[in-house]
Amino acid sequence: MSEGLVEIRDYTIESSQFDGYREWARTLAAPWLLDNLDVIDFWLDDGSAAEVTGTAPHVSPNGQANVCWIIRWPDRATRDEGMRQLGRNSEWQAIWAKHPCPDAYLQMNVRFMRAARDAF
Repeated sequence: MSEGLVEIRDYTIESSQFDGYREWARTLAAPWLLDNLDVIDFWLDDGSAAEVTGTAPHVSPNGQANVCWIIRWPDRATRDEGMRQLGRNSEWQAIWAKHPCPDAYLQMNVRFMRAARDAF
C-alpha cells in the first residue's frame, strides 16, 4: 500500500441528523463507494468519547468528526478526475438523491497523504 496517495475524508455530521445519515451511509453510500472506488474503508462514530491531547489541544466548535473514509489513488491528477467523474455518475447521483440530510455536513476536511517511507 505504500505507493500512491491516500485521501482521508473526515465529516462532522450534525448530531441531531446523524442517525439518518448513518443508515443512509451504511445501506447505500458506503457499499457503493467500496465497490466503485479504491476505498480502504468507511467508518462511522460509535459514540465513544474522543481523546484530545497535545500541547495545544483544540476541538472545532463543530465537534469531532463522526465519519471518516479513506480512498487510495495513484496520484492527485487521477484523484481530481475521479472525483469529477463521481459527481457525474448516475448511480451515485441516485444514491445521493436518497440522502436524508444533505445539509447536515457541519464540516468536511479532506487531507492527502503518502506513506512515510515514500515521502522521503
